Amino acid sequence: MFVVQKENRGKIIMSKRLLILEDGTVFEGEAIGANIEVNGELVFNTGMTGYQESITDQSYNGQILMFTFPLVGNYGINRDDYETIIPTCKGVVVHEAARRPSNWRSNMSLNEFLEARRIPGISGIDTRALTKIVREHGTMKASLVSPGDEFEHQMSQLKATVLPTNQVQTSSTLTPYPSPNIGRKIVVVDFGLKHSILRELSKRHCDVTVVPFNTSAEEILSMHPDGVMLTNGPGDPTDVPEALKMIQSILGQVPIFGICLGHQLLSLACGATTYKMKFGHRGFNHAVREIATGRIDFTSQNHGYAVARENLPKDLLITHEEINDHSIEGIRHRNYPAFSVQFHPDAAPGPHDASYLFDDFMDLIDQCHTVEVNQ
Repeated sequence: MFVVQKENRGKIIMSKRLLILEDGTVFEGEAIGANIEVNGELVFNTGMTGYQESITDQSYNGQILMFTFPLVGNYGINRDDYETIIPTCKGVVVHEAARRPSNWRSNMSLNEFLEARRIPGISGIDTRALTKIVREHGTMKASLVSPGDEFEHQMSQLKATVLPTNQVQTSSTLTPYPSPNIGRKIVVVDFGLKHSILRELSKRHCDVTVVPFNTSAEEILSMHPDGVMLTNGPGDPTDVPEALKMIQSILGQVPIFGICLGHQLLSLACGATTYKMKFGHRGFNHAVREIATGRIDFTSQNHGYAVARENLPKDLLITHEEINDHSIEGIRHRNYPAFSVQFHPDAAPGPHDASYLFDDFMDLIDQCHTVEVNQ
């Protein structure tokens, strides 16, 4: 099916761009950002703000990111809200890109930022219609291309595209580095680290060492950490088998806290399975229930995979669930000091309802240290 959908509302479009979906649907709009053509997995984010944090979130590695909120870029780009310095998303799709940002912190416009980071984008399309397509058919491959007479070639190229499976490798740091402080010693395993995780640990005076995703258990334990953090990251958790052996080896040796991809990897290491969701959870208002207390937190989320309830190992206790679809949002190991959550308690952007989980991690570390001293 070939359908051209336009939404320019009388604006003068200086340069056109097409968004092509693998089902044959085409959206025509205005080109923003870099003048290059890309393929990627199309996903949508429902957040009303926080576009800079989302674009620089490594969890979007290889994906074309569409924002459902109508106006994006109105407060520009600033030096404080980066989640990584070099973003790895493939492209950006918006209904309207603000041309003149207004905010005292703004250093550049969204368009200038995308150009500088070599990220193409498209504006002036009906993102409501696009969201409905993704919700109905699920995430799919898409292309951002220049209009021309080569549509059939562009479509065949898109359908032939094999999406990468090495997103974690291209997101993780290549070498260890410290974030020094005077408190508990934390090793952070970087699967696609958000800087906001480091900010939360820094608030708690943690002495942090960030290590690559493929660091061995022996290397981690040789640093004598008080705790290990498994970070967020992109892609399918089953594409990171080297992490599972490491987690299995440190489980019970040191307290563990996993976030997002780290949650999925901890679960897999304990014998659970994961599955790909139809269109995932990507936004900043996802309601999550803590099962033990009934407490409701509004959370920031960005994931396309989830831990399956079926055949969940008896060693894992479900601690949190999503209110709408009842997917697993948190687990705790029954025998070892290890827990994880699917959402982002660091919440940048998003509500800070769940930031207490970092304090829970600190308490878990202290409890384990007390037990060791008493023994």
